[in-house]
Amino acid sequence: MSPGRTVLRGDAADGDADLAAGGLVKPALRPLARRKPHAWEPYRGWMRSFEVTDEVRSYAVEHGTWRPDDEVRGLQERTRALGDVAGMQIGDDQGQLLTLLTRMAGARRAVEVGTFTGYSSLCIARGLEEGGRLLCCDVSEEWTAVARGAWAAAGVADRIDLTIAPALQTLRALPLEAELDLVFIDADKQGYAAYWAELVPRVRSGGLLLADNVLWSGRITASPGEDANLAALQEFNELVAADDRVEAVVLTAFDGLTIARRR
Repeated sequence: MSPGRTVLRGDAADGDADLAAGGLVKPALRPLARRKPHAWEPYRGWMRSFEVTDEVRSYAVEHGTWRPDDEVRGLQERTRALGDVAGMQIGDDQGQLLTLLTRMAGARRAVEVGTFTGYSSLCIARGLEEGGRLLCCDVSEEWTAVARGAWAAAGVADRIDLTIAPALQTLRALPLEAELDLVFIDADKQGYAAYWAELVPRVRSGGLLLADNVLWSGRITASPGEDANLAALQEFNELVAADDRVEAVVLTAFDGLTIARRR
């Protein structure tokens, strides 16, 4: 979950509204292997990045499919009214990506861990195949009450099953068969590794696993110190990178998004 803040290639915020200072975040650079440079890379070793302003982000959203409608705008207004926690809501550009990935996966069975006020689940539900179902896991009656209203207004409530309980309890009660098409993890960061352990065996070959906030406002390469969430995300990223059951990439957009495909 991330607010509309500006950093390299996207937003900067964590999933618990611990907002970081704005500004550009220079990525840690890994020396490239020695080779003959291409003509198109005069500054070899540097990523091609730029500051993603609100204007640029709005331009991108307006040139994509599934532009925000009245139902989405209403949900965003009700979320902002909650105060600082509104920073946990994903942006419109990430919402469009979630819908597209759901469609590309041909998803009929999906799971979301961490629902908040329901924007990401709304986007996933809109991308489901006919007859598809989305299971949402959360512990907040207050925030998901906002989600329920948004789902109804958007006409997707009949595709969503919400369970209010600790997510691990809900996930462990799922069938052990690999039948899930898509999962989205965007909840308490210290639980990511446990959620991953429960979900990967339940995702079919070719299915997608998504995890948000994995670059932690650009602080992911820093020493965690007393930040238990940062330490947990660093461990989670190493876990995913070493997991031979999946193929994975980490997008340097939003607050960092892992996209993994089950082998």
